[in-house]
Amino acid sequence: MSGDSFPAFRAAAVQAASCFLDREATLSKLESLAAEAARGGARLVVFPESFIPAFPLWNLVLAPVDQHAFFRALYEQAVAIPSVHTERLAACAQREGVYLSVGVTERSQVSMGGLYNTNLLFSPTGGLLHRHRKLVPTWAEKLTWAAGDASQLRPVETELGRIGTLICGENTNPLARYALLAQGEQVHISTYPPAWPSRRRGDGRNYDLTRSIEIRAAAHAFEGKVFNIVAAGALDAATVGAIARVDPSVEDIFAGAPPSVSMILDPSGEPCSKRLEGEEGIVYGDIDIAESIEAKQIHDVIGQYQRFDLFSLRVDQRPQQPIVLIGEDEGRAPTPPSAAEDARGE
Repeated sequence: MSGDSFPAFRAAAVQAASCFLDREATLSKLESLAAEAARGGARLVVFPESFIPAFPLWNLVLAPVDQHAFFRALYEQAVAIPSVHTERLAACAQREGVYLSVGVTERSQVSMGGLYNTNLLFSPTGGLLHRHRKLVPTWAEKLTWAAGDASQLRPVETELGRIGTLICGENTNPLARYALLAQGEQVHISTYPPAWPSRRRGDGRNYDLTRSIEIRAAAHAFEGKVFNIVAAGALDAATVGAIARVDPSVEDIFAGAPPSVSMILDPSGEPCSKRLEGEEGIVYGDIDIAESIEAKQIHDVIGQYQRFDLFSLRVDQRPQQPIVLIGEDEGRAPTPPSAAEDARGE
């Protein structure tokens, strides 16, 4: 006797370098790579963190006093939402018939100079389904991005399943990950930068971006029994050269930094795709949502393997606004009745 069926599809994780601080050129590159992924059979195509117009790697390797020109350029090339640039991304998703996930640096609508680290998800019909702003910029990223809120910290319902997104270091946050799982996440998107140097070469143990991605990706896939699509940026010579013009020593810093890695993992935490380490390319993975069923009979951290009487999580999903305006008709005391009305008992 046959029962219900569940979504099955092919996903693609794109590991690519941005056209450094060039929004139009990066959009063109994205369109070409999305078309390639669609030809490869992908129905969900995922691009890296802050792919448009570039990840602010200068935050990590330059002194703040040397970063002003890069910050100005990033703001000028950032993506407003909505804008002709989000329309172009929507048109790409519709043209290729894919769900398109892309990391952008988002320009604030109210603050001149305000920027967010944001992930966008577009539908095959060209609609913007989801916008997630990174909750906490990591380490030196605080020189560029403001903190996001939890207003869209939720998975979005699609014909492929419920898709959730976290950006880079958010995948280290157990509460952020649990918040998505507890709202029914089935497919997880995690995006990362092209590099993350924390020390100069030879000056102690560097941050191992390769290994940290592997650990976090496998942990979320295994603990949540979800598929995890990991898309990281690639570091190219043009990006390094542009930053090195300010300080030539950064070339050696980047050369000594462990590379990024992209892959797709199944609900057991094992790869179901090829693996890209450092270089540009696309990896594909075949996803069958039903693979989560048997795994959750053993560990279901949002079901029978949880103690809701002992533990609870509260998430404030109200948008955090810089100002709350109260209109002239709100909060006003009722107008007192006139003497004549009062005498008539009206």
